Amino acid sequence: MTRMVDLVADLGEGFGAYTMGDDEALLELLTSANVACGFHAGDPRIMDATVRHCVRKQVAVGAHPSFPDLVGFGRRAMDLTPDEVRTDVLYQVGALQAFAVAHGTRVRHVAPHGRLGNLVAVRADYARAVVDAVAALDPSLIVLAQNGELADAARERGLRVGIVGIADRAYRDDGTLVPRSEPGAVIHDPAEIARRTLRMVTDGVIRGVGGTDVPVACDTVLLHGDTPGAIALAGRIRDELLAAGVKIAGLDEVLSRGEG
Repeated sequence: MTRMVDLVADLGEGFGAYTMGDDEALLELLTSANVACGFHAGDPRIMDATVRHCVRKQVAVGAHPSFPDLVGFGRRAMDLTPDEVRTDVLYQVGALQAFAVAHGTRVRHVAPHGRLGNLVAVRADYARAVVDAVAALDPSLIVLAQNGELADAARERGLRVGIVGIADRAYRDDGTLVPRSEPGAVIHDPAEIARRTLRMVTDGVIRGVGGTDVPVACDTVLLHGDTPGAIALAGRIRDELLAAGVKIAGLDEVLSRGEG
């Protein structure tokens, strides 16, 4: 059976006059996009333009909700209640849905950003809050997550789950990401990142910081475009996957193959 994987990146992460990353270049490489919804980045003009560009390039639109932390780019822990998490996710996904409808498409998935994305992997209450929001809004939405509480809660509610592989981030041996505040959390060597990506996709494992092979059922690979050389690296990853016989496909096709 031909292996296949989705390629996703975080887009629309500017604000006002400020931009981050090269969205136009990344769109040439992607099948899906996590679009910032205004809480960590993005504003109405950026959201509108990002969705329009995704439609033009036939890239699936996904929501990238965050803690309400514009100053900290959504990377700081916040002492929110589960109900605040639920309503904040509803608010952000609903905003992106408006732009999607305006451009003749729909939101296909939800992928929590930053510190929220890390916490929903280990906090059952936050995971249930995100799942409650998604299930109430549109149960056809795919939940993008790392292995952990969010993926488990979404499956229990009958939602489709896409497991995200992040090749340029270090993994602990329990499958969670090493926090960015710790040394070695981000991997910078392009050759190592490419090797890790191929192994995630073809073998379903990634080497943890303790030397253990961590299982990763990688449905989608997260590419980054906000660091020097990131676009060239993203292109290299795509090319090496194709050279290894991996088919680049949208999430719907990837998950349908697994369900079949």
